[in-house]
Amino acid sequence: MKVVVTGADGFLGWHLRARLHALTSHEIVPIGRRNFETLERQVRDADAVLHVAGVNRGPDGEVEKGNVELAHAVANAVRKSRHAPRLAFANSIQCGNDSPYGRGKAEAQDILAVAATSVGSPFVDVVLPNLFGEHGRPDYNSFVATFAHAVANDLVPEINDREVELLHVQQAAKSLIDAIEDTSAATLRPSGEPTSVAGIWQTLSEAHSLYRSGDIPPLTTQFEVDLFNTLRAAMFPWAYPISLPLRSDHRGGLVECVRAHGGQGQSFVSTTVPGVTRGEHFHLGKVERFLVLRGRARISLRRLFHDELVSFDVSGDQPAVIDMPTMWVHNITNTGDTELVTFFWTHTIFDSAHPDTYAVTVERSGAVTGMSA
Repeated sequence: MKVVVTGADGFLGWHLRARLHALTSHEIVPIGRRNFETLERQVRDADAVLHVAGVNRGPDGEVEKGNVELAHAVANAVRKSRHAPRLAFANSIQCGNDSPYGRGKAEAQDILAVAATSVGSPFVDVVLPNLFGEHGRPDYNSFVATFAHAVANDLVPEINDREVELLHVQQAAKSLIDAIEDTSAATLRPSGEPTSVAGIWQTLSEAHSLYRSGDIPPLTTQFEVDLFNTLRAAMFPWAYPISLPLRSDHRGGLVECVRAHGGQGQSFVSTTVPGVTRGEHFHLGKVERFLVLRGRARISLRRLFHDELVSFDVSGDQPAVIDMPTMWVHNITNTGDTELVTFFWTHTIFDSAHPDTYAVTVERSGAVTGMSA
């Protein structure tokens, strides 16, 4: 299908594009602020529209009006399409409450539903709880993003405790994709994790206190993994490499590659001849560690759909780990003149039916070199 995604450069939109790219063969047409004027033309022959764009913060009038205006733009484009595209709306559990955001979302839902009915399009209202995940903007997308940024920078934010339901943004993306691939339901309401604001702060703080020296915190539930990946994204790239102590005596040296405090995992070692590159892929959720044991290497990464490259030059003489952030394409190249020996660790045991490994090259046309450490 040709799938148009509005709000493609935002938090949910970026995650949605990453999941579509990894798990489907759909043609993805991202619509953001820079090319919003092309919406009508792109929807004209689209098979599906995922309306994710929205206004979350700002003066009350702008929040309510902004969500309504975006819905009108999508509705007009759907009415002018050559055939009836499937339409899914990223709604909120706040829809209909007495707030500018809630009122705006409610009116937007009505506008889109009427437009879909007028042309015979299937319409699915995807009602989402509070979202969190990698690369959320602090003080904007989620209090979890604010907390992850604070923890990573040794800051303590104001904490107003309350019960909250949290859903990882990749699960929200899954529900939106389900909405256009299976239109049997008019409404989808994915369930999040019941927790508390203070509980999230405690989990992130405890994870960071372990991880800042290279230890892996407990990863016994998917929720713990999702929070850890959110924290790692807030720390990348400035907190890496994480140096590991090398203990040496007359017998040789010893380095502790992984100290995991709970959960499963798998370790493996590779050898690479000079000049050869391994990797060229990304992961949606896997925690993966690189540690060069012998030789020299360059580890390069690029955030999916971005151009800037981040590179780390590492050596077995100074053991240090680089943990691959989720949805960053990465590789490792032997830059020395001897065989490279690299230790790898993942938080899951490899499953060939669900490898969570998606091939994309780090280098691409237009890529620019960024930080190198």
